[in-house]
Amino acid sequence: MNFPMVLEWLIKGFVWALILLGGFAYLTLYERKALARIQSRIGPNRAGPWGILQPIADAVKLIFKEELTPANVDKLIFLLSPVITVVPAVVITAVVPWGPSLNIFGYHLDLYIADINVGVLYIMSIASIAVYGIVLAGWSSNNKYAMLGGLRSSAQMISYEIALGLSFVSVVLLAGSMNMLDIVHLQGGYWLNFIPKWFVVLQPVGTAIFLIATLAEVNRAPFDMPEAEQELTAGYHTEYSGMKFALLFMAEYTKMIAISAIGATIFFGGYNGPFINKFPWLGPIYIFIKILLLLFGMIWVRATFPRIRYDRLMAFGWKVLLPLSLALVFITAVGIMLGQQVNPGLVFIIPVASLLAGGVAVALIDRTLRRKDYARR
Repeated sequence: MNFPMVLEWLIKGFVWALILLGGFAYLTLYERKALARIQSRIGPNRAGPWGILQPIADAVKLIFKEELTPANVDKLIFLLSPVITVVPAVVITAVVPWGPSLNIFGYHLDLYIADINVGVLYIMSIASIAVYGIVLAGWSSNNKYAMLGGLRSSAQMISYEIALGLSFVSVVLLAGSMNMLDIVHLQGGYWLNFIPKWFVVLQPVGTAIFLIATLAEVNRAPFDMPEAEQELTAGYHTEYSGMKFALLFMAEYTKMIAISAIGATIFFGGYNGPFINKFPWLGPIYIFIKILLLLFGMIWVRATFPRIRYDRLMAFGWKVLLPLSLALVFITAVGIMLGQQVNPGLVFIIPVASLLAGGVAVALIDRTLRRKDYARR
């Protein structure tokens, strides 16, 4: 380790933090525009041409808004909770590779901040810290609605984090490594010259579980029970205002970008794409497009699906996602063993068996809902 290396880390970390913070601001505009389009509305169009200055107007409003601190709150924890929520959302993407290494005027530049051999473990560890900020925000507010929001958030995170962790296990088994660079390298190339070697092809149901569990992790609709307006009047951030509320808001949208980047990396080939070997600078463009599409998927889900009742949300996590995730890990392990020991083509047993397992889970859910509907008549 030398001074130029440390300087490079500092510059890359600073630039990436600025990109995330700017990205969070314009993600809100992207969401509002997309929701407006889905709902046949115009959306924000007053601040600047096409409304592109709306995030700046929102930021100015929040900065100059009066900060209120209710009586009898635990002031230190009330102040620190938004910070505890934001920091994991920013640092979790440090191990995500944004493109192949570049040579700029003779200087070798790696497009990642940290390359650690347990990158997947790092992501899971940091992701589990974010819930502390929300729980502490609810507890320190001295408000029953905020407290209930914090408790709901912790229960929801525990329920869905197991399924999320098991979806990571499938990826680690397929890649044979926990290093994020190795995972991306193994997804380079094509089967039959046209099917990308992305892990979503080998494990489509595992990808679906990852996307569902991450929606629950970031408290997005239809899993936004910790801040359900009709029941908890915004939940854990009921008592927050001004910049402290802006930090909690920032954490939610920064986490959306982070999980989209992680999902694009581990299931959708990361920065891999056509002509990446000849033009390495295409790598960041490819991963940016994949992140944008995954973010649109989250917005589309919010605009389409109603909020799930809390007991059904918990039942879905424990009774459906957890057993299905365990079955997928078993199927992945068997498929890899058969591919290595018998015939490499047998690895395609994994997607076929996974889709069958997913179909059985959907059929069981449908039967249960039909029985409940019949019992109500």
